[in-house]
Amino acid sequence: QVQLVESGGGLVQPGGSLRLSCIASGTSFDIYSMGWYRQAPGKQRELVARINWSEGSTYYRDSVKGRFTISRDNARNTVFLQMNSLKPEDTAVYLCNAAIVQVGGYWGQGTQVTVSS
Repeated sequence: QVQLVESGGGLVQPGGSLRLSCIASGTSFDIYSMGWYRQAPGKQRELVARINWSEGSTYYRDSVKGRFTISRDNARNTVFLQMNSLKPEDTAVYLCNAAIVQVGGYWGQGTQVTVSS
């Protein structure tokens, strides 16, 4: 079993920044990739950004390119999402996802991000 714990959400004004963190813990697991999804009320869950754990290659959805940066700390099994120039439309619950080698995917509980003046 792998547990994912997110932190760093909150309320921020438009144009502000937040940094999300997600720590993966468990026994004897290898991470293939980790990513951040978000889900706003009444909308489908969407992939925001993803990072390959060994190579460090990244993917971003178009609407966050140039504003969000995903990074990782392999030694601490932690993934980060630096979010700058936040917009009201970024408001959502942000969920961490981990793809574990030979096991499958795991989800965190989510952290609320609210962008409002």
